[in-house]
Amino acid sequence: MPSTTELLWRFEAEEHRVEEHLGRESLYLRGGTALAEGVLLEHGVFAFDMAFSMGRDFPGGIFRAVDHANYETFFVRPHQSGNPDATQYTPVFNDIMGWQLYHGEPFQVPLELPCDEWVRIRIAFAGAQAEITVADHPPIVVPLKRDAVAGTVGLLGGSFAGTHYSNFSVDEIDPGPAVSVSAGVGPGVIGAWDVSDPVPGSATEALDVAGRSWTRLEAEPSGLVNLARASGIADGRDTAFARAVIRAAAAGAKKLEFGFSDRVRVYLNGRLLFGADDSYRTRDYRFLGSIGWWDALWLPLEEGPNELVLAVSEDFGGWGVQARFPDPAGLTFVD
Repeated sequence: MPSTTELLWRFEAEEHRVEEHLGRESLYLRGGTALAEGVLLEHGVFAFDMAFSMGRDFPGGIFRAVDHANYETFFVRPHQSGNPDATQYTPVFNDIMGWQLYHGEPFQVPLELPCDEWVRIRIAFAGAQAEITVADHPPIVVPLKRDAVAGTVGLLGGSFAGTHYSNFSVDEIDPGPAVSVSAGVGPGVIGAWDVSDPVPGSATEALDVAGRSWTRLEAEPSGLVNLARASGIADGRDTAFARAVIRAAAAGAKKLEFGFSDRVRVYLNGRLLFGADDSYRTRDYRFLGSIGWWDALWLPLEEGPNELVLAVSEDFGGWGVQARFPDPAGLTFVD
């Protein structure tokens, strides 16, 4: 297996160095990422050992990395050992992680995590899924959310205490038969949104979409749209408009259930109907801001087309939206 020094790393991290730790040469990494040069894999296995303390941190591995802002990642939360969110798979789009969007099993698994010793991590990825093994626990199989493209592998350094890594191996594998991926959404779920380029959050105080550019995003089978697929956040532009047109056979009120991360303003036919903030720790110190079908609103639909716009703002942890009508009778969604 290649040693730490046999891989050439590109760092975007607050701190990194090669040093002895727990009896072996290791790479110490804190506050950022390290990507391996000369590795390009669409289907492969990336394995390594890591040693972390019990303190709050988020170390792990990266694969199919296009650059330091776009990759797949799996990391652990040592301070949550044994809890439902002890581990985390999430895609990263445009430097925005999605752990608030991808929660619960299989994205998170309640494993016991040994600290202050070397722990073997094995990430095998092929097609639309990955099989991830932590120490001697049973493998975790996760559906991957980024497209299956070739990229490099790397490391995610803990943000606080930092983590030591060693004993790397990288191998290409045969992807085998393609894994079928369910497509489409359930009845009443808005299956596609037009998503604007980002604007400052203050721009949503009065709805103004003139001059915006738009990207069509299809919803995942759950109804979730990861808005970071369209763009990242820069220069205070932390808000995107997600727009859908609903055609109603007759005028009347229809219940809309929806979820968002982190903040939202809901407009129907240009009129502001609702606003809320579900950011991390806004309710209490344990509130994670995870997206869900937590909110509902009765929409006063007009006969014919109705324009629904959700202005969604992001801080960190996941930029997303989802919406569905429990009773979709008489409604169609306009492409």
